[in-house]
Amino acid sequence: MTPPEAPEDGSNQPRVKPPAASVCAPEPLTVLKKRSDFLKAARARRQGTSSMMVQGRKRAEGEAEGIRVGFTCSKKVGNAVARNRAKRRLREAARAILSAHGRTGWDYVLIGRADTTANRPYAALLDDLRYALRKIHSDRK
Repeated sequence: MTPPEAPEDGSNQPRVKPPAASVCAPEPLTVLKKRSDFLKAARARRQGTSSMMVQGRKRAEGEAEGIRVGFTCSKKVGNAVARNRAKRRLREAARAILSAHGRTGWDYVLIGRADTTANRPYAALLDDLRYALRKIHSDRK
């Protein structure tokens, strides 16, 4: 017995789900790519946690729109596989946290740490990022 032909519009496919879309994110994150943007963030505020270093700076008026974020891991983190895994985890943490706790008009750079970024439990990674953002946004004297 041959399977029935599917209609061309795909209307009888019960397993097809609509694409995932985030309706709760107020604005999308823009990824930093230029070295100069990373260097500007390096001269600004920074907060270390046990799983990452977070650098943040308030941009000048009219420089760019929204929240921008960059990710980096040095060779101290490990080989390419370890660095990429650490950056993937940092990216996912940034997607989950920065839309709610980040501020418009700020640049953030998340720097992975050797051994801990790739192996830390995800919930603890999110808590570390929240803590770092609270410290960066606090009024220091």
